[in-house]
Amino acid sequence: MRINHSLYIRYSFIAIMAAMLASCTHEEISTYDPDRTSLDIWVGNAAGAVFESTTYNYSYAYEEGAVTFYAQISGVPADHDRTFHLEPFGGDYDLMANTVRTEDYIIPAGAIGGTYQVYFNSQALSSPTLFTTKDGHINFRVVPNDEFQLGTENHQQFTVVLKNYLAKPDNWDAANFPRIPLSKYFGTYSRVKYQFMIEHLGLVDFEINYNTQTAYDEELNVVSVAYAIHLQQLMQRALNEYNETHEEPLTDEFGNPVTF
Repeated sequence: MRINHSLYIRYSFIAIMAAMLASCTHEEISTYDPDRTSLDIWVGNAAGAVFESTTYNYSYAYEEGAVTFYAQISGVPADHDRTFHLEPFGGDYDLMANTVRTEDYIIPAGAIGGTYQVYFNSQALSSPTLFTTKDGHINFRVVPNDEFQLGTENHQQFTVVLKNYLAKPDNWDAANFPRIPLSKYFGTYSRVKYQFMIEHLGLVDFEINYNTQTAYDEELNVVSVAYAIHLQQLMQRALNEYNETHEEPLTDEFGNPVTF
């Protein structure tokens, strides 16, 4: 019996291609799971700037203050509200567990994310001197559930550095452009000066940004250059009023007169 080699080769090629197509179709179906969505969390800002950590200072709130974080799904929006929870862990959790409060966080129907907060209660600290001489820290991560799994790398958890004292802002003497050092408008740092500013302005750890057009962005805690000048003038008036109504002018912890 003679074999038609050209016909044999043609049928073999068709069989191989059919097997490859079947394999590809199977892989595409098996790797897509619409019922499982990952959830990214981070601290930074809503625009997607991701920081490794953020700071909470117990001394800035008499009772309860908050740290803002952001969450966003990786898939498509759902037609129903979806709830997620955060789990505090590690670090100094054993020392400050009673001060932490989280919530039932919700990704609303049709939404892909939102802005959320974790809370810290200064009155619940086991000791008023806790974190006054050494910073603590606590981590937060998403608790996986039927709707959400862990997010992408670097978006699965965040850290909160814990303080309980009035720390000098990192951007007082130096800042990377377009951020501007606070010292340009408020002078030499002192603890008394910073406390005086917080008392009269209600702003803590804020930034001055050359590119910002909004006077004060509450979410980012950033002020414009024009608004920074306004704040400087407010502090000059507040200092004058203090000095006019007290026998001694306001001096810092080193005995130097406070100036703006």
